[in-house]
Amino acid sequence: MDRALYVALSGASHTLRAQTANSHNLANASTHGFKAELEAMRSVGIEGGLLPTRVNAALADRGWDASAGPVQTTGRPLDVALKGNAWLAVQAPDGQTAYTRNGSLRVSPEGLLTTVGGLPVLGDGGPITVPPGASMAIGGDGTVSVLPTGEAAGGLAVVGRLRTVEAEPAQLDRRADGLMRARGGRELPPTSGYTLLSGALEGSNVNATEALINMIELARQFELQVKVMKTAEENERQAASISRLG
Repeated sequence: MDRALYVALSGASHTLRAQTANSHNLANASTHGFKAELEAMRSVGIEGGLLPTRVNAALADRGWDASAGPVQTTGRPLDVALKGNAWLAVQAPDGQTAYTRNGSLRVSPEGLLTTVGGLPVLGDGGPITVPPGASMAIGGDGTVSVLPTGEAAGGLAVVGRLRTVEAEPAQLDRRADGLMRARGGRELPPTSGYTLLSGALEGSNVNATEALINMIELARQFELQVKVMKTAEENERQAASISRLG
């Protein structure tokens, strides 16, 4: 009885965690550049001095889905989609360098180029700043050009270049805030050539239909595990009743 109870209990606990990850993916189905979190169940034997008869369920972290999301044309000058394995460098809230595929950029009131979430975008020499009120353009190589108010079209000035790096999925660790960090604190190589597509954004790679189906499957799995726990409790109650009769 106790074996069934603990197997069901461990399974239900990790099913809830898997449901949390799935719900997080579904909530970010429309977040630009979002990479889906992957989860899977695995069996884990309990080690001890007795026979190895107990096997519990455990949640296996499979990392994140590195596939590219669909590219959506916006026509907005400050929107950029990254090609291949390119990642945009930003300054995380803790001051460290992090990486994202969300290329929806803004200019703060202080003239700082930031992500839509307010994180400073890094250039070759640090955060990029632009003159207030200036028109901006971002080239395919990450060059940021501005046209000050009142200047003719020939007055474009380069104020910086977006820092983009080349990284394979195995070189990146995903954090709880959704940003990527270089695994082991390694320095990632810069990209070369034209790795940006201006006026476009990469969408989330979450398949909303699959996430909804997975949510239903996890809910049914949790219900089944709870039912096993209730059955184990009922069996224990009946066994205790028979013992009292004896």
